[in-house]
Amino acid sequence: MSSTKIVLNGSSNGRNLSRSMELFGRGQRVITGGNARLPVFQRPHPIYMAKGTGVHLVDVDGNRYIDFLNNFTTLIHGHGYPPLLDRLRGQLDLGVSFGGPTELEVEFAELLCDRVPYFDQIRFMNSGTEAVMYTIKAARALTGRQRIAKLEGGFHGSYDPVEVSLDSAPANWGSLSAPSGIPYSTGISESVLAETVILPFNELRASREILEANKDRLAAVVIDLLPQRAGLIPIDPCYLAFLREFTARHGIVLISDEVMSFRLSYRGGITCFGFEADLCAFAKILGGGLPIGAVGGPSRFMLPFDSTNGKPLVPQAGTFSANPMSMAAGIGAMQCLSEQHFQRLDDLGEYARSSLTEMFRQQRLPYSVTGMGSMFRIHLRSEAPKDYREAYAAPEQQERMGMFIWALQERGVIVSPSCQLCLSTPMSADHIDEMVASVRESAQMLEAV
Repeated sequence: MSSTKIVLNGSSNGRNLSRSMELFGRGQRVITGGNARLPVFQRPHPIYMAKGTGVHLVDVDGNRYIDFLNNFTTLIHGHGYPPLLDRLRGQLDLGVSFGGPTELEVEFAELLCDRVPYFDQIRFMNSGTEAVMYTIKAARALTGRQRIAKLEGGFHGSYDPVEVSLDSAPANWGSLSAPSGIPYSTGISESVLAETVILPFNELRASREILEANKDRLAAVVIDLLPQRAGLIPIDPCYLAFLREFTARHGIVLISDEVMSFRLSYRGGITCFGFEADLCAFAKILGGGLPIGAVGGPSRFMLPFDSTNGKPLVPQAGTFSANPMSMAAGIGAMQCLSEQHFQRLDDLGEYARSSLTEMFRQQRLPYSVTGMGSMFRIHLRSEAPKDYREAYAAPEQQERMGMFIWALQERGVIVSPSCQLCLSTPMSADHIDEMVASVRESAQMLEAV
């Protein structure tokens, strides 16, 4: 019996997914791999969605789910949030894109600079990948250096330099004191590998030695304050303080990738950790569900993008950059996120983590949970991981996780492929309790296999 059959036969609901199966078959004929996004693929087939309202999703077969994925942390207001819909309907009547700037991009940039005190200026683009890419280009322009350093296992989008050692494995990741630079995809050039320095997450002594050896050639250090691939474990304050001091002393640009962690507080993740990066890349919740990316920082670090005196050091364009639909949705999303909203999400997140931890203890299940704020991740291990290497899932563990996620879906809960969950403002403690019950049933099913 296959693992998929085990999950489906052990489910509590026996959900019909025939329409999703049919669409996947059709998709395989015209879309390479059957669907257009790698993270949403799963075996035996993805679940195709039809509608979202509030905290719920409905798939093409009519099955209903609580959405704890929220398009990979993007939809902080859930689905069909009325203030956003009103803004988008109004902008539709005015136009969806133009070959010129609009007042909306000025308004949105003003909002963000007012919100995050250390931002002097903003540049808008279309995705988190673009935002990270342009921060690195700016760092190279400012320093005249080429190398960058990143954390082992850190995910920063689909840009060759930051894909290095995104998913290195025990067979190739090298020692903790000198992690190897491993290509994520076929075709990454040797020069890219040579220009990307890998730092062991939260390992201060080893990171100091690696940085000292490369300090004169480094343009930037790219960090994530709550790296998902490294287990959704917060960066250690002492480690962060060391990186801030070291980069400032040696003229290296410190880049904070807040594509995901910007949802940690009203003023972003940097506020939670009490530091200021040189450049910040952010996206996801910023666009209210529409495509967006942005770079923000002090004016001296944003200077490479300035075109007022001729060709900029870093030309940044994009047909849909700062398009009025994304600007309208982003303004609406941010205006509807008060400090009280974030406090409530933090409280719900803590309730979710503590409820899961207590349930695992009571049921004697070898599982653990990590996270911060409105995000958390379930691990199929009794001890919560401390870094990327401990959070790494071998193929057999990935298979078990796949079974676990299918079981959750059968019980009406949608999570990420790594079992990361995030909250949205329409959620309540009742939704958390329902999720915890589904996790308990799914874990018991998995342990019985």
